[in-house]
Amino acid sequence: MLTATLYGLLASAGFLVGVTIGCVTSPPRRLVAAVVAFGSGVLVVALTFELMEEAFAEGSAAFTIGGFLLGAAIYVAADLLLERLAARSPKREGRDPRDVVPGAAQVPETGQQAAVSGTAMLVGAVLDGVPENAAIGIGLGAEGQGLGLVLLGAVFLGNVPEAISSSVGMRQEGRSRTYVFAVWGAVAVACTLATVAGYALLGDLSPRWVGALLALAAGAILAMLADTMMPEAFENGGPLVAMATAVGFACAFLLSHLG
Repeated sequence: MLTATLYGLLASAGFLVGVTIGCVTSPPRRLVAAVVAFGSGVLVVALTFELMEEAFAEGSAAFTIGGFLLGAAIYVAADLLLERLAARSPKREGRDPRDVVPGAAQVPETGQQAAVSGTAMLVGAVLDGVPENAAIGIGLGAEGQGLGLVLLGAVFLGNVPEAISSSVGMRQEGRSRTYVFAVWGAVAVACTLATVAGYALLGDLSPRWVGALLALAAGAILAMLADTMMPEAFENGGPLVAMATAVGFACAFLLSHLG
C-alpha cells in the first residue's frame, strides 16, 4: 500500500509541476504540444504492451475486450456531459484549455456559471487522470514494480503539459493563482487516491476480473488520447508532433523491454 501511495504521489506531482510552470510563465504552444505528443506515444505503449497484454494474460478474451470497451464508453459518456457543462461559461470559446474569449478576465460571469464551469473543469481533469493513476495501482498489484514503473513515467509525462495548458487558460480567464493551485491540488489528491484504490481492488478478485480492470483502464486511456491529448497536440503543434509521438513510443518501448 505504501508503494502504491508513493507511485500515486509521484505521478500526480506532474500536475503540480505543470501548474507551477503555467502560473509563472506562458510556454509556447508548440513546445507544450510536443510534450503532449511525446506523452501520448508513451501512453500508447503503456496501454498496449503493458495493460492489455497483462489483462489478456490474467483473464479471458471476453473479459479483456469487454472491460476495454466499457472503459472507453464510460470515458466518452462522462466527457460529453462535462463538455456541455463547461460550455456554459461565457469566458470560453473552444475545448482547448487555452481557448478563452479575448479579454476573458473582464467578461461578466454569474456565480452559477462560474461554479458550473469550474466544477466541470475540475471533474474533467480528474476524469483524465483517474484511469491512468488507477492503472498504476492495478499494475503494481498485478505485476509488481515493473509494470507500475512504465505507467508511472507515462502518466507523469502526460500530466505536466495538461496542467500547463489548463493553468494558462485559467489565468487568462482571470482566476487567481491560489484558485489554480487549489483546483490542481485537489486533482492530485484524487488521482493519488485512485492509485491506492486500484492497488487495493485487486485483493480478492479473480484473475479474469483483474484482467477486466486492467483493460477498463486501458480503454479509458485510449479514449482520452483520441479525444484530448492527440487532437490538442496536432492542433497546436502541427504535423511535427507526429515525430514527438514516435519518439515517445520508442522510448517507452525500450523502457518496457529493458525493465
